[in-house]
Amino acid sequence: MTIVARDNVLAGLSRRLEQAGSHGPSLLVVSGVAGVGRTAVLDRLAAGASGRVLRARAVSWESCEPYSLVRLLVPDLTPGVSAFDTAAFVAQSLSGAGEPALVLVDDAQHADPESLRALATAARHHPEGRFVVVLDRCTPAWGGATHRHRPMEVEAAADEVLELQPLTPAEVGEVAASRGTPLHAALAEHLCRHTGGIPRHIVDLLDHLPRQTWTGNAPALPAPGAVAARTAEMLEASSVAARALVEAVCILQAPVTLASAAAVAEPGDAVAALDEAERRGLLTLVDRLGAPLLQPPDPMVRAAVLAEMGPVRRSHMHRRASATVDDEVAALVHSVAASPLPDAGVAHRLDDLATRRSASGEWATAAELLTLASRVTSEPGLREGRLVRAVDALVGAGDVSSAASHIAEVESLRETPMRNAVLGYLAILRGRPLEAETRLGRAWQLVNAGRDPEVAALICQRHVLHHLARCDGDSLVRWADRAVELAGPDSPAAVESWAIRGLGLASTGRMAEAFESYQAVAGRVSHGAVVQRVQMGCGWLHLATDDIDLALAELETAVPTDFLGGSTRISLWAHAWLARTYFATGDWDAALRTAHAAIALAARTGTTLLVPLLRWTLTQVQALRGDWAAAEDSLRAGDAPANSYAVMRVPACLARAAVAEARADYDGVLRALAPLTQPWAKGDVEEPGFWPWPDVYANALVIKGRYAEAEAFLSDHERRAQVRDHRSAQARLGYARGRLHGALGDIAGARASFEGALELLEPLPLAYDRARVNFTYGQTLRRAGKRREADGIIAAAREAYLSLGAETYVRRCDRELKAGGVHAVLTDRTAHSLTPQEEAVADLIAAGMTNREAAAELFLSIKTVQFHLTRVYSKLGIRSRSELAATRPTLLDHE
Repeated sequence: MTIVARDNVLAGLSRRLEQAGSHGPSLLVVSGVAGVGRTAVLDRLAAGASGRVLRARAVSWESCEPYSLVRLLVPDLTPGVSAFDTAAFVAQSLSGAGEPALVLVDDAQHADPESLRALATAARHHPEGRFVVVLDRCTPAWGGATHRHRPMEVEAAADEVLELQPLTPAEVGEVAASRGTPLHAALAEHLCRHTGGIPRHIVDLLDHLPRQTWTGNAPALPAPGAVAARTAEMLEASSVAARALVEAVCILQAPVTLASAAAVAEPGDAVAALDEAERRGLLTLVDRLGAPLLQPPDPMVRAAVLAEMGPVRRSHMHRRASATVDDEVAALVHSVAASPLPDAGVAHRLDDLATRRSASGEWATAAELLTLASRVTSEPGLREGRLVRAVDALVGAGDVSSAASHIAEVESLRETPMRNAVLGYLAILRGRPLEAETRLGRAWQLVNAGRDPEVAALICQRHVLHHLARCDGDSLVRWADRAVELAGPDSPAAVESWAIRGLGLASTGRMAEAFESYQAVAGRVSHGAVVQRVQMGCGWLHLATDDIDLALAELETAVPTDFLGGSTRISLWAHAWLARTYFATGDWDAALRTAHAAIALAARTGTTLLVPLLRWTLTQVQALRGDWAAAEDSLRAGDAPANSYAVMRVPACLARAAVAEARADYDGVLRALAPLTQPWAKGDVEEPGFWPWPDVYANALVIKGRYAEAEAFLSDHERRAQVRDHRSAQARLGYARGRLHGALGDIAGARASFEGALELLEPLPLAYDRARVNFTYGQTLRRAGKRREADGIIAAAREAYLSLGAETYVRRCDRELKAGGVHAVLTDRTAHSLTPQEEAVADLIAAGMTNREAAAELFLSIKTVQFHLTRVYSKLGIRSRSELAATRPTLLDHE
């Protein structure tokens, strides 16, 4: 049987058993809730043991009988005069001449105290013993609600307490796959949330539910058998009032106040009913902003309660809930649940409310309402239209996985402009530009803008998103303006389009117009979910224009999805640019947290479009910190094929370049960024501030000696940055220009370029950029023979890199400082001692670098490296690189 996520626990237990022969006995406790996998761990441990295995299970009815448990392990036990005498006999009986014995006690929480004390004392006071005792303690739980017992008395004497945690969504996916039922990320999380991550419940549902259950996105899951039986037992034992209160809370679904639940249940003495339901473990109190709210212990208990109610009772309670709840959406949802038969009136009310909620950008709510509306609509054309709009709202909310589960159904419907617009919209978020282009083009061909301007404007808005992903600002602005012309500035499609329009203006160099555009849309939208769109767009724009503090505030505001139905799609964009903002300011730990959280969200929702953008930051930080395995894994996960959207291809190229540059592989940098010099990337991708790649490419050209190409490339980008008056872009290009001046022997020009770059960065909180400028400045001065001056500048770069945790560049700074030799100890140096530069070259060659790679790393010519290497061989009396590697410690932790 496969055991998931328990490797560390098993390894720790096995290690203790192996050490028992030389280190003496151990007392270990394995703790966890019922069903978390304690027995499976002990079974696996027993199966792998090479010596004797003694195993006993404690039972509650024997807990008052002294030594009842230990007699199962040591049948000939005769309790001694004292507890120490008994423990000595136990220790002698458990120890043997062969391999150490493994003693396993299941359900030790039920054991008699005398037995546990005897085992603990035997382990504590008999170091000559050859055994390990593992006590399995169950933390009582049912329905996933955990209520910790007081620790057992002997836990204080335990060498280690290992607590088994519930499984994560990824681990749930592993369990499902091992049982022949692969689950996508969203469904694995759904199952994990429903079961609390308890393996026993997960396996129960996987084994007993039909396979088609697992083809959807968020199917309604029943309670596992054990939870259902326990819940039924507790409900049967409950009073009428307590049972009614529990049923009302489960019907209302969200955490509710006692007053709200009592209004539905009418339990009489609501406080007494609550007290009883809590004692039976059917309800729990949670605190939300100081207000006590009621909810079932977990989704499994809720499912069990609803199943026990039966359809008639559920319908009755939903009808009462519909009449008592204040929220308009909840009231309609309960109305449908009370009578799921077709009802034109209810369907119309659902549709009308969905339209109003979508107008304010509450797409998740609109999707729920339209799905219900389609379900209670009997007229085929109207039902299909509502289903298509429901899928559209799911995409708008960023729930791509749920929307994608409806693709076959939507494609089977008759072709309409809206149907094609929805499928095109879905193709955008799945990162499929050719399909999106085809679908949206067909939608535009079919729509009659004069007769149906709202649908036509919606198609325009989808084109806006399509061209945002293509990095085509001109087309984006045209489609946004067309949406306004068709449906008016206050239509939902127009407002959504204008929330993005400013980015199109900015990416084509019209920065003043971009800010005016955002001011205009902000004036029309002061509340609701659309504010999230505006905040994200403004944050992105302010990041691109070096207004870092404002970008940080706006993007942090746009990340949460609790904007009255806020969109995970917008949240992912905000996460991506927030991670870049943290990276730019040097808060790399926050950048990693943000990127990791967003990558998990993208996996859950199926949003492929933004994965490379999120991976770019993650990969770059990992490479700069020298975590090469993680960087390579992230690089692969964030790769984008040539037919992808530009917003996928560009960050994928930048991530590859970041890894190559961190490895001092400048040929690799040029290969990674070469696609960005092609015609498809002209225009928006070259606009200063949005994609920081030109300086990286120019720097690599210089290092590779391609000076004429570097001059032409730099001149073009410098002109654009100067026209835009973009400070950070000019600074980044300035260090590349300084590198070029230095390579051509113009030290005065190099100094002016570097000093100008540092002056431009002075008012900006861009820690990484400042470190890059200083590092390149110091390298250039060192190569020009200005070693003392270079030493101070490289030391400043080193301090900056050290504060960022950029270990890759800290080591490179150390090599530069060593090669400079300013602080080298020169006394007692013999004729055969290596100079600082020879030391630096020797270290790199010994680490496996080629002459070319070492030259790039130390910013020297290949001939200079060869000269130093020849002198190293002569001084050390060796002839080859392998001999050099064998005779020197490798100071470079190179990949």
